[in-house]
Amino acid sequence: MDTPPAPRLVADLFAADGRLKAIPRKPARREQLLDHLAESLFEPARSYTEREVNEALLTVHGDFPALRRYLVIGGQLARSKDGSAYRRQQQTGSPEGAIRSVA
Repeated sequence: MDTPPAPRLVADLFAADGRLKAIPRKPARREQLLDHLAESLFEPARSYTEREVNEALLTVHGDFPALRRYLVIGGQLARSKDGSAYRRQQQTGSPEGAIRSVA
């Protein structure tokens, strides 16, 4: 009986200098990366300003606005209604962190 392949580690997404090579296009792969970033860059019980979130994300990739948006939409970070505070979520995919789309 064949065992399913182990999920790829996120380490291969980073260059030797610790910076992200690219933001994955595949949703499952991107979710792995976002989970890793949330766990490694943000403490769960702490509130962050948008500037602090931007600075943390900038340490790994220049497109910090995209990463911040993906983290909020994916539920890894929750954002206050006025956008002034962010907090790491314990579980991903929680609807409180999602941004509603506008038609």
